[in-house]
Amino acid sequence: MNGNSEVMGTKSVPKLLTQLAVPAVVAQIINLLYNIVDRIYIGHIPQIGADALTGAGLFMPILMLINAIAMLAGAGGAPRAAIFMGRQDNKTAERIMGNCFALLLMLSVVLTGVFYTFAPQLLVLFGASDATLPYGVDYARIYILGTVFVLIVMGMNPFITTQGFAKISMLTTVIGAVVNIILDPIFIFAFHMGVKGAALATVLSQAVSAVWILRFLTGTQTILRLKKENFPLRSSIILPCLGLGISSFVMMSTESILSVSFTSSLSGYGGDIAVGAMTIITSVCQLVVMPLQGICQGGQPIISYNYGAGNGKRVKEAFKCQFVVCAVFGTLCWAAMLLIPQVFSGMFTNDRALASYAARAIRIYMAGIFAFGFQICCQQSFMALGQAKISLFLACLRKIILLIPLIYILPNFFSDKVFAVFLAEPISDILAAMVTTIAFFSQFHKILKKGAENKN
Repeated sequence: MNGNSEVMGTKSVPKLLTQLAVPAVVAQIINLLYNIVDRIYIGHIPQIGADALTGAGLFMPILMLINAIAMLAGAGGAPRAAIFMGRQDNKTAERIMGNCFALLLMLSVVLTGVFYTFAPQLLVLFGASDATLPYGVDYARIYILGTVFVLIVMGMNPFITTQGFAKISMLTTVIGAVVNIILDPIFIFAFHMGVKGAALATVLSQAVSAVWILRFLTGTQTILRLKKENFPLRSSIILPCLGLGISSFVMMSTESILSVSFTSSLSGYGGDIAVGAMTIITSVCQLVVMPLQGICQGGQPIISYNYGAGNGKRVKEAFKCQFVVCAVFGTLCWAAMLLIPQVFSGMFTNDRALASYAARAIRIYMAGIFAFGFQICCQQSFMALGQAKISLFLACLRKIILLIPLIYILPNFFSDKVFAVFLAEPISDILAAMVTTIAFFSQFHKILKKGAENKN
């Protein structure tokens, strides 16, 4: 066994979590730049910035669905690969990675055709007005042509992290983000391409990242190598990955449904300015969620490897470290959002009316953001332990069972309908976090006991 994976079972857990989580968090934050930098530049285009920002923001549900498809393979396959590495079975782990890659390529063809064809109709469904639709279509159709690169980056990078190559994984997003930051102002302002330039810069940066990933996974440094003989799909390999990844898919795809629910409701109650505020809020919320996912991405290989190895003590220690870090980070973000929301809204627009409106909305929407630390840590730990069914239920709980119904129910009880729509978020965040945390601690010991029995 390669020493890079052996440390999962031997090195100090806090040091190992730091070694894996810090690059993962940096990678997640940098990954935000793919879309946030676009929105910052778009929001500051003279004369049309506010409408262009709202139009590009209406593409968010499609973007989330593309990312969700990628994570169906990546978030499902990577933990299973780590579990088999813990069992000293790298051959099966390679088969898992190869099958997931082949699936991503096939899905990219379908998604590109469907979304490119129906982009205008979908954007209208999402709440586009006559003023914002042209910008949304311009951004969407160029971005959609790069779907294959997005799927490779989002779906295959977890296989690099799960082998312990956190720095390589981080460089995937660093390289792409740097390319994006350089190309954005050139295409948007120098070439006067507007939102089309923002989308093109993002596609090209994702392409560079995809090439980087493929070169690494087919090279000599990797433990698990991408091989053609592992591409033919086998139900015994791919179906368990999809079963585990379905919870991540549901989490991200329901973000798409959630985005539609928010924008359609806000469009009716508050018009384009409310939809524009939601675009800003979505970006700000990612500043909290993505680092939390990075922390859990760093903890996942430790938990999965040691669970596969039957080492319950190290699994407990890894979860405890991860839980504390997530809880502290979530609480600090909550305080920042409530105290200085205008700083975050001002990042995305120079329109004073929109910035002020968004700052007020951030305070309402983010009032329960402290609970994200508990929710994401426990839900992601269920996935790291291979618990597909309960992870799927908890992924559905916050958004489908609680949040989406509340978006439509609460406005019936408040005179300020826009306030009521935003209020649905903190209520569902707190309730879902309570249920998820209780469920995890009640099942944790049983899962570890079962894992030890399977090892023996």
